[in-house]
Amino acid sequence: MTTILSRLMTPFIAAFLLAALFSPPAQAELVGTDQVASPQQSERERVKALVARPEVAQKLQQLGVLAEDAAARVDALTDAEVAALASRIDALPAGGAMTTQEWLLVIIAILVLIIAL
Repeated sequence: MTTILSRLMTPFIAAFLLAALFSPPAQAELVGTDQVASPQQSERERVKALVARPEVAQKLQQLGVLAEDAAARVDALTDAEVAALASRIDALPAGGAMTTQEWLLVIIAILVLIIAL
């Protein structure tokens, strides 16, 4: 039992040691106040960029809101509201849901990995 465990663990330990040897050294540098002081501004710009996208502007227009009015409303939001909206945007799925075929491929890949070990 101990020899089987040591045979299984030896390649992992060797791989981690090799990875540690080839990892780059840590670097530090000064950060300007303009990079630190305005995260809300970058979030506001992200929300405005989302509103400016053609498909979003088209959907807003179907709902009776002009793109210019939506951008003005984003400017009128408080920083907390912009942060909440930006976090909701980040939580949205980037693509569609996985199809049944994609799920089957993932399950088969996991089973192959389990069997190979």
